[in-house]
Amino acid sequence: MSTEAKSTNAKHDGLFCELFWGTTRNEVWSFGPEQTRVLAAQDEKTALPLYGFTLPEEPYLLAERTAQGYRVFVPPAARVERSRRGDAFRPVPDAELQRTGDRTWVALTRDDLLRLREGDLSLHLTYSVAGKREASVHLRDLGWVAMGAALFLSLPIGFLIAGPSPEKMAESNARAIKAARDREQAERKRLGVDTPARPISPDAQQPDAGVKTVPANLGIN
Repeated sequence: MSTEAKSTNAKHDGLFCELFWGTTRNEVWSFGPEQTRVLAAQDEKTALPLYGFTLPEEPYLLAERTAQGYRVFVPPAARVERSRRGDAFRPVPDAELQRTGDRTWVALTRDDLLRLREGDLSLHLTYSVAGKREASVHLRDLGWVAMGAALFLSLPIGFLIAGPSPEKMAESNARAIKAARDREQAERKRLGVDTPARPISPDAQQPDAGVKTVPANLGIN
């Protein structure tokens, strides 16, 4: 692959860092490709707070972007190891270590996972795949949206093609009417009005006194 092609591809990736205390991951940082220099210090205000590492100066230039990718500067008291394509970590040979003045650095390639170790602390550095992961998530979401739209549009058509027959509709209506009656009966029973009123027998009726007509010339005392 040409240098120009490497440069073009590298611009789409950032730097991903993880800080471990033993086997426990304590911190995670991700830096976009637009951030050309990653500075570290034992200070929360810096881009990468790096406690426990011996830094010759603060802020300390930990990584800088180049046309080919990243250049990672190794703190003086740290050991640098590499895992390539998921294999076990191995010390980086001295022949692969570069020096600029009094600084030692190593190139970070796409297949690398670098580990800086000092005491129980270790800092892992690799290329960030956030952009690629984001793109895959977008494609997956679009697939779900398309599937949902197809299902939504297919419902009316399926209803028209395979709609219920008249017999099924009549059966459904009968069940609905029965359910409504059952609910009404339950409500009447709850209110205590489910027992119908007893009709009055003719023998129990009182005779009507009727209306008597009084002649107009008679007075009523």
